[in-house]
Amino acid sequence: MFTGIIEETGTLRQIVKGEKSSVLAIEAEKVLEGTQIGDSIAVNGICLTVTSLTDDSFSADVMAETMRRTNLGSQCVGSKVNLERALTPLTRMGGHIVSGHIDGIGKITSYVREDNAVWVTVETEKSLLKYIVEKGSVAIDGISLTVAYVDETCFKVSVIPHTASQTTLITKAVGDSVNLECDVIAKYVEKLLNVHSDSRSDGEITEEMLIRYGFM
Repeated sequence: MFTGIIEETGTLRQIVKGEKSSVLAIEAEKVLEGTQIGDSIAVNGICLTVTSLTDDSFSADVMAETMRRTNLGSQCVGSKVNLERALTPLTRMGGHIVSGHIDGIGKITSYVREDNAVWVTVETEKSLLKYIVEKGSVAIDGISLTVAYVDETCFKVSVIPHTASQTTLITKAVGDSVNLECDVIAKYVEKLLNVHSDSRSDGEITEEMLIRYGFM
């Protein structure tokens, strides 16, 4: 479990590709403090297990399912990645609950500067957008951010200077892909309400459905 507050950016030192999976070696500093083999580190929001350690790097296996559902396959040696160690009972919850299990991929479509902040627009599938709400939380490449706008094709976040300087987000180009993890609470609510079995095929929460389940 993570908070989405990035501790540092690391550098991909080596990528050993198998037929479908890969082994990554990542150069880092802060996230190595107190880390042992078997611990979890979020890499661009993806929960990976440390399989080996050196004084200035760690390695992790990346299974085929992770390569299919994330943007790791597009990374190359020298790429910068966002890093965060798993939280502890004493960790400040400055972000939101992030599991490190990526729901899907989005595409950056624009950057617009407004005073000291940068508005970032991310386009993604409707199946993910239904979990993203204005003023709610979303993790983009592992970064906990507040949703400032959402419609049927995209959502927007406003990135403050500190987040911009401590993460990789605004260093990406328009058209680049990003890993997305929606707020887990929305997914549990949907499951409990059995939305997918509702008569509406698009999974929309309607007034009729809320009355049926005693919310109105």
